[in-house]
Amino acid sequence: MEFHEKLQKLRKQKGLTQEELAQQLFVSRTAVSKWESGRGYPNIESLKDLAAFFSVSLDELLSGEELLHAAQEDLYQQKKDFRRRIFGLLDVSASLLLLLPLFGQTVNGQVQSVSLWRLTTIAPYMRNIYLVLTVMLGLWGLLTMLCREKLWEEWSVSVSLLLHGAGVLLFIAGSQPYAAALLFVLLVVKLLLLKRR
Repeated sequence: MEFHEKLQKLRKQKGLTQEELAQQLFVSRTAVSKWESGRGYPNIESLKDLAAFFSVSLDELLSGEELLHAAQEDLYQQKKDFRRRIFGLLDVSASLLLLLPLFGQTVNGQVQSVSLWRLTTIAPYMRNIYLVLTVMLGLWGLLTMLCREKLWEEWSVSVSLLLHGAGVLLFIAGSQPYAAALLFVLLVVKLLLLKRR
């Protein structure tokens, strides 16, 4: 008997609905439905909770192959969550451009290093573009760290890479090499993370 069949049988023996079991385990009814239909496995913590709730061992609940599959699925999800958090943190780190003196401006014939907030000698529209891009990166990073929706996960990486790439090109075109270098380093870290999938 496979896991999804065992789970359904154990739940019915206790006289519980999927909703009631979900409440007992502090998961969604959709998760229980997915497990019982054979479309996925619970993570390791939920498996332990299931075994304890039904007073069975993990071996009784899962075959060796199913346990291995559940562990692999859990590890894959942990890696995705880790990468999502790192991407978000790197995007938020781009907000440092607002505070770090990485921009050059000429005052009385001397070049000074200033933060984006204090950058005043460039055209106002260009400064506003820099500000909007930097704030967008920071907000995108916060959203990436907080949001776990599947659709968000698919788009967040692409948009993040696009914003970083645009920032690098924009700062190079605006003769701001230090700001461009910071964003380039963050972009390279992201690309290395993606390569390690």
